Amino acid sequence: MTFACVFPGQGAQKVGMMASLAQAYPEIEGTFAEASEALSEDLWELVSEGPAEQLNQTRNSQPVLLAAEISIWRVWRQHGGPLPAYLAGHSFGEYSALVAAGALEFSSAAPLVRLRGDLMQQAVETGVGSMAAVLGLEDDEVRDVCAQISSPDAVVETANFNAPGQVVLSGHRSAVEKATEACREAGARRAMLLDVSVPAHSSLMRPAVDRYSEALETVEFTQPGISVINNVDVSVETSPVRIRDALKRQLYSPVRWTESILWMTEHGVEMQVEMGPGKILTGLGRRISKSLRGLCLESPDSLEQALGETGNAG
Repeated sequence: MTFACVFPGQGAQKVGMMASLAQAYPEIEGTFAEASEALSEDLWELVSEGPAEQLNQTRNSQPVLLAAEISIWRVWRQHGGPLPAYLAGHSFGEYSALVAAGALEFSSAAPLVRLRGDLMQQAVETGVGSMAAVLGLEDDEVRDVCAQISSPDAVVETANFNAPGQVVLSGHRSAVEKATEACREAGARRAMLLDVSVPAHSSLMRPAVDRYSEALETVEFTQPGISVINNVDVSVETSPVRIRDALKRQLYSPVRWTESILWMTEHGVEMQVEMGPGKILTGLGRRISKSLRGLCLESPDSLEQALGETGNAG
């Protein structure tokens, strides 16, 4: 059976996550220790004890999730998990996918994603930006709402295409609020603001691009050993130059997750294994393709089950 490994993005974190995995597999805390050393900060303590407000800050959640996802990937590989045909990461999760593919060193990725989080937060003053989830409308209907409402001084754009009937908006808070109301009037089953202050994957992130581009040039990328489907173009890139360019554009471009999963299924993928805390991407995969089997690795039992089911895959 052909399978892919997928890595979740920001929002998958929570205080106390991965406690049972850490008890069973010392690789978990060992990986967190590496990231903590790179950042001179105890990330495992933050995960274990919180507070949630600090964990959920963009500058913290991204390196925490990187450590979480790579620790699970290491457990997977060290306990006999086969290599997948493809890797993909949702938004920030693409960095974890690149580390797993061997295109980016873990020790370099931790400070890089910390900087990414800082620059995203600095690009828009706290309270000015927002994001919202819209459920139950077609993608084009949501695009039309944004086109009608957005203006140079009050931007609202489609930021994440997570699954059929599930789109995330991003932009100035006033415009996002107006767009969510318009989506409700257009028949959305739900349209609600998200508890984030950074309007990710919108044009409001463009002020971060120049500084982030400079940082990307200082980090070594190599050709991935496993194909990684990127968010921006839904394509597999092997050139370090093109990988950097895609990561730069990802800051202000939509996450095309629905297309990414469909691309995999069209290329023979029958199962996805979620390499991260929780099961967000497992649920989205089920909505995108009824034929795609999803496995998540929330506990030692679920990890052992996944190892058993993919034992002859690759």
